Amino acid sequence: MQIILTGTGTSQGVPVINCKCEVCRSENTYDKRLRTSAIVKFQDTTLLIDAGPDLRQQLLAHPVERIDAILITHPHHDHIGGMDDLRPFFFRQKKPLDIYAGEETRKAIQKKYYYAFDENPYPGAPQFNLIQLENRAFTINNHQILPIYAWHGKMPVWGFRFGNFAYLTDIKEISEEEQAKLQNLDVLVLSALHHKKHHSHLSLSEALALIKKVNPAKAYLTHISHEMGKYEKIKKILPKNVFLGYDGLEIKT
Repeated sequence: MQIILTGTGTSQGVPVINCKCEVCRSENTYDKRLRTSAIVKFQDTTLLIDAGPDLRQQLLAHPVERIDAILITHPHHDHIGGMDDLRPFFFRQKKPLDIYAGEETRKAIQKKYYYAFDENPYPGAPQFNLIQLENRAFTINNHQILPIYAWHGKMPVWGFRFGNFAYLTDIKEISEEEQAKLQNLDVLVLSALHHKKHHSHLSLSEALALIKKVNPAKAYLTHISHEMGKYEKIKKILPKNVFLGYDGLEIKT
């Protein structure tokens, strides 16, 4: 299995427009972050996690022949705002694209992309097949996926476990029962916004505490704000098994 972190930034991305902080002015490519998204590739199957407003740019940088399904964590714009850019896959694959999402997200997608669900759709529009996520394992092309239920403030958010790899972004709270699904991981990707406490995101210290508790062999941080600090500085203060994610990072398990 190969995982590509195609975006590791927050809803504004990094650099933030008109920001003059040292991170946003950095010339280090590791300090430049598109909105959070990832590709999970098996030998016979390619999955996309989230489809934010930078999706076109991300898929041009990391091209794939097909997308077998899209897994959506939650309905915020930085996670669903680029779904129209999935049209080339719909045209090439000649069938509606399977999108796995929770109830709130399904409603948001139907509202935002109403034209993808018309009975007589415009010929240039994509078509989506919305599949309800439930808190039990399911398979795509014989690959088992275990949903992980967490909270993004007051909003439910879904993470996913694929074998010995798990991906959780935009979380603030997760129950003991759901944390049990994160045991015995080789790799965990987990969001960490910045250093300060936040009402709907894990801070760096909170993310590190969760990582220590579930104890993966390695962990990579994503959904990182410009307020986190420069990549070269922050990587030096992390535990030896924890790393700052960056756009284009490839992980193999």
